[in-house]
Amino acid sequence: MATTRIMARTLATFYAFGGSAGLLMTLDAEPGVRRSILAVLSCVALVGSVVVGRWGPSWPRAFFHGAVGAATTLIVTAVAVAPDPVTSVAAAVLITFVVVDAHFFFLSRQALAHLVAAVVGITAALVTGDVGIGTALGLDLILVSIGAVIRTLVALASDASRDPLTGLSNRRGFDQALDELMSEASRTGEALSAVLIDVDHFKAVNDTYGHEAGDKVLCRVAGVWQTELPDRALLARHGGDEFSLLLPGMAGAEALAVVRRVCGVDPTVSLSCGVAQYRAGDSASQLMRSADRALYEAKVAGRGRAELVSSAAPAGYDARVHRRP
Repeated sequence: MATTRIMARTLATFYAFGGSAGLLMTLDAEPGVRRSILAVLSCVALVGSVVVGRWGPSWPRAFFHGAVGAATTLIVTAVAVAPDPVTSVAAAVLITFVVVDAHFFFLSRQALAHLVAAVVGITAALVTGDVGIGTALGLDLILVSIGAVIRTLVALASDASRDPLTGLSNRRGFDQALDELMSEASRTGEALSAVLIDVDHFKAVNDTYGHEAGDKVLCRVAGVWQTELPDRALLARHGGDEFSLLLPGMAGAEALAVVRRVCGVDPTVSLSCGVAQYRAGDSASQLMRSADRALYEAKVAGRGRAELVSSAAPAGYDARVHRRP
């Protein structure tokens, strides 16, 4: 699914274009109360674009259900109060924005719920506005087909950023999320920590018990961490025994406590972890290099532990050898 920053940008754009389209529709509508209401609804959508664009990136993901639902309500109301059937149909077309947003933002069942609400609302508004049932049902089919296509495209894009073994994000997905979260942290001042995780003695597991046993260890690690981590955390597998983790909203000390707690959930798998906190002005490579230094410290100290990066590189550390891209 998209990050909240992308969700806010996309939704704000659709609100802005929807509101602008609504105002243009009023130019051809006959004067009267209905045209005035349509103009007011369009202005509300324009205000909504400003609100979502300004504050949306910092919203919890659940808030976007309300924002998408509000867009559905605005459009259905506009269709219902449109002064003539032509304007009703024109306004109803705007519901495609909602369908795109829902399938781009949310899980399949959640997107389906938004689609059903949009289809039922638009159909009822069109039929009560003297638009033929055939026209309404034809628009419904278009909405359903758009939703199906968007869901397929989202699934394909997700697969390209997904590790096939564990189902976690791969390095590509991690890098995209890191850029987004660092930009957000730089803009809002919110804390952000990055973690590098290695499975200790993983090569010995593969050599002794085979690669299938090694794969089971990796999947077990992924399963435990996904269950125990906060909702906003992003866990990725870079390949081999390397995992990486982003903890938005957490300073280094808090992130270290979380990592140590999760490491203790399954004591049968020994993990070495390095934690670093984002500092204003850091680049992505600098942040991950700091996490790599902390990982090196954890290994030097005996493995099976998590460390927060110190201010200076430890003796023997060579970034050319240990640095991850």
